[in-house]
Amino acid sequence: MENLYLTLALAPLVGAVIAGLFGKKIGRAGAHWVTTLGVAVSFALSVFVFNDVIVEGAAVFNGTVYTWAVSDGIQFEVGFLIDSLTAVMLVVVTFVSLMVHIYTIGYMRDDDGYQRFFSYISLFTFSMLMLVMANNFMQLFFGWEAVGLVSYLLIGFWFKRETAIYANLKAFLVNRVGDFGFLLGIAAILMYFNSLDYADVFAAAPSMAGLTVEIIPGVEWSVLTMICILLFIGAMGKSAQVPLHVWLPDSMEGPTPISALIHAATMVTAGIFMVARMSPMFELSETALSFVLVIGAITALFMGLLGIIQNDIKRVIAYSTLSQLGYMTVALGVSAYAAGVFHLMTHAAFKALLFLGAGSVIMAMHHKQDIREMGGLRKYMPITYICMLIGSLALIGFPGFSGFFSKDAIIEAVRASDIPGAGFAYFAVVAGVFITAFYSFRMFFLVFHGKERMDEHTKKHLHESPKVVTVPLILLAIPSVLIGAFYIEPMLFGDLFADAIHVKPEHDVLATVGEIYTGVGGFMLHGMMTLPFWLALAGVGTAAFFYLKRPDIPAMIKEKCSLIYTILDKKYGCDDFNDTFFAGGSRGLGQFLWNIGDVKLIDGLMVNGTAKSVGWLSSKVRFSQTGYLYHYAFVMIIGLVVMVSWVSFG
Repeated sequence: MENLYLTLALAPLVGAVIAGLFGKKIGRAGAHWVTTLGVAVSFALSVFVFNDVIVEGAAVFNGTVYTWAVSDGIQFEVGFLIDSLTAVMLVVVTFVSLMVHIYTIGYMRDDDGYQRFFSYISLFTFSMLMLVMANNFMQLFFGWEAVGLVSYLLIGFWFKRETAIYANLKAFLVNRVGDFGFLLGIAAILMYFNSLDYADVFAAAPSMAGLTVEIIPGVEWSVLTMICILLFIGAMGKSAQVPLHVWLPDSMEGPTPISALIHAATMVTAGIFMVARMSPMFELSETALSFVLVIGAITALFMGLLGIIQNDIKRVIAYSTLSQLGYMTVALGVSAYAAGVFHLMTHAAFKALLFLGAGSVIMAMHHKQDIREMGGLRKYMPITYICMLIGSLALIGFPGFSGFFSKDAIIEAVRASDIPGAGFAYFAVVAGVFITAFYSFRMFFLVFHGKERMDEHTKKHLHESPKVVTVPLILLAIPSVLIGAFYIEPMLFGDLFADAIHVKPEHDVLATVGEIYTGVGGFMLHGMMTLPFWLALAGVGTAAFFYLKRPDIPAMIKEKCSLIYTILDKKYGCDDFNDTFFAGGSRGLGQFLWNIGDVKLIDGLMVNGTAKSVGWLSSKVRFSQTGYLYHYAFVMIIGLVVMVSWVSFG
């Protein structure tokens, strides 16, 4: 099995290396064939692993593949942990990646960097596979940093655009802030547990529950609380939680396929997966859980509000991603890890569908992305229309669609929780239902319904996207409808994750929800009698009324509530704060240190100052070199007198 796991992980890497190094020789077709084949092999093997681990119930595999180094008795290894959580993530990552690879053949067909793009997205897939398959913190950190590096390359893929350069640098720097906390957390684990292996750390965690440390003199913190919060700071960067969310909307500067790859199933879900994997540690710190819960609730509510005023089709979906990541984080905070992973899985399907559907629209609109310049595309793009409708219904949690089961499960779990912050979180996730439905169908109605607002040239050339684009949409639409109903029971109320996720009995809110679970039909019927369902309908109805019947009302509201609109348009001032204080302050500090430390201290005092001092001293001393023999004889006599005197009287 070890060879199978190695093949699963390395197949995309082989494709990436061939396309990257030999792209000119093998051509465009060779590049997309070798990378797509590599990911297809990984997907096929992931399905096999999923069947073996979850359906057949095979034993968990936890083994070392390669020992990289041994230092002071601590082993640094490359190893694989294949359990139910890994199996789910493998299928999600490889399936979405395969769809993106196929879709890219059509979307990027005229781009000069065609081979380079395929090399990057295949390398991205390899990096994510190494992350989710890791059985130790060193390999986890390798995958963590690798997806960050490749995302930097992908977001700035069109490197001749100033906006793309700004966006990828922003993503890189913001993630470095999170990764600093993440690295400190791993360092603390190494310090206190003397191991980086998951199994060793998880086994020793209960014995560390009472251990404290003074971070601030006189204030004691639980060591596990400190470690969990530091690890979660890393997740806040990767999974774009407030206040480290600012990079994700700007990452829309990259080509649309990477928006689906990064924001659906891979990079942004790494933090969610990591916290679920670390459940044996987080369960021992209610403070850390409460911190996770509150951060997730703030993200779910306030990032959703920003989606209401966006006019770029990709940015609307990007803010939707932020909000949905908040829902997943809230689930983690109430110890409903399985619900968070369940929503991660369903979200991967319908969010990839929405992003790729948006790309199909952008192609038809000759790369215009402003939804105010669209309208009436339903008759021109019927396949894209149906797929986007399915994705939107799944996103808002309409009964029967995959998002309904995962989102409602999270809401019910939060309602059953008594962890500090659960009351606020419940308000946030319920209010978020209306907001999500409103901005999702605002976009949908403005793009596909109503008056045609595009120019005549664009209108004449409107047509459905080619099959290489629409087939991945259809394949993503199927799980967007079905997987919620198929997997709600085993993932949330069964023992599917029994070998991977550990929850203390007093935190087991899913067990409470499971007491009233009577099956898929009963869950749907119950959902249609609860507040979230009616709020979702109200959101859709409000969007239809505002943008199909009375399009003058939004303009009136904007005028009357100009202050609120300005706050939302300024994104709560987060970008201004970062540009002025964080980035600007860092540049100012760097300039200050350059002037004081480098220019004045090092160059001025140490280097140039030393040279000037030696020059000055030399200019004085050289006058003693007269060239007259009697001067030197006189100095020698005086020196001899001084030495004799010192010996005689000293």
